[in-house]
Amino acid sequence: MAVPQAKVDALAARIAGLSFEREGWLGAARVEALSRLSSMGLPGKRDEYWRYTDPTDLIQPRTATAALFDAGDEPPVFDAIDRITLVFVDGVFDAAASDDPALAGVEITRLSQAPDLHWARDLYGVLEARGQSPVQRPLAALATAFATDGLLIRVTGKAAKPVSLVYRHDSETSDAILHHCVRLDPGAELTLLESGPGAARFTTAMEVEVADGARFHHVRVQGRDHQRRAATHVFARLGAESLFKSFTLTANGVLTRNEVVLELAGDDGVAHVAGAAMGDGAFHHDDTVFITHDAERCESRQVFKKVLKHGAVGVFQGKILVKQGAQKTDGYQISQSLLLDEDCQFLAKPELEIYADDVKCSHGSTSGAIDETALFYLRSRGVPLRSAQALLVLAFLAEAIGEIEDELIVEDIRQRLENWLARHEY
Repeated sequence: MAVPQAKVDALAARIAGLSFEREGWLGAARVEALSRLSSMGLPGKRDEYWRYTDPTDLIQPRTATAALFDAGDEPPVFDAIDRITLVFVDGVFDAAASDDPALAGVEITRLSQAPDLHWARDLYGVLEARGQSPVQRPLAALATAFATDGLLIRVTGKAAKPVSLVYRHDSETSDAILHHCVRLDPGAELTLLESGPGAARFTTAMEVEVADGARFHHVRVQGRDHQRRAATHVFARLGAESLFKSFTLTANGVLTRNEVVLELAGDDGVAHVAGAAMGDGAFHHDDTVFITHDAERCESRQVFKKVLKHGAVGVFQGKILVKQGAQKTDGYQISQSLLLDEDCQFLAKPELEIYADDVKCSHGSTSGAIDETALFYLRSRGVPLRSAQALLVLAFLAEAIGEIEDELIVEDIRQRLENWLARHEY
């Protein structure tokens, strides 16, 4: 099918100032990604999986200005965690501000410095390409083709410390494109942390290969910059008896689109994806998740909670695909929103597609206001109104936060949420 001319023109304008090196295995992977991108064009509002989110700010040639944000006296997220910190400033790795990557006990290479025989040649762009069907994800292909930087992380055992990627935003018009690859060998384990706004406009892709018996923990806190825009993508393939857990906290931001595409390819795999989003005013947050069960006795969970006020918009599009032969599948999906006024919107599209006959799959989606009975109960026992409302919001988000296994990280996330609630009127 021919690509509509509007998509062709939009793509030509978006990539007019972008280029990449075409030599070596990385150049070949970029050329293939550009070919995929050209066959799709950039997303438009009429595309099925963009019907609830206008992609204009993510695809226009020029980046909209995003004023720099001052967090005041609040300490950096994950500051209390013993971790290896790797810093990107407007999409460029800052070695001077980073720790020595060797301290993590894992192999870490910058994308631009990968040698010809690097292991990433078998991963870079591969999972992203697989994730283009049955739903096209052109911004992910854009990240594969034009990423200016990124990290290639290989884990052969249990990482000595969490690896923390810190994204700093120093230019009001920065347009950053990153692509990371993570490979966990059989039995390996890694906790990967991500934090910060990244840039005025931030486009990323991360490909994660989780081998048999490996464990991958991913916790992301997206920056509080009010005017930032971001399109992120996580692609993962899980082996037998492996574990993948990802949690994202989002507070503020004009437009955020987080896509997660997971493939359970080995028996007895476990994949949990969760998110908590809190928006006030000009805030549009979109979680789009696609999980494929292609092995027996696998478990997947999707848990997404959004707290919205003053016209904020939340979107959830989640699908569980159970292929023929994927017996004993256990799939769970829940998306809920707490609307703190009548101007907010929550748009949900939950989907199940099942071709096996011995499965347990469920999905649900709800929207509502703060429970007046619960609020009255707390007020009647002397809890001040603001404190009572904050307690109920935190209780609403608890199921999503509970997907994080590390209690120190959980406590840090809860503190961030409490600080957000303290700053906003209901």
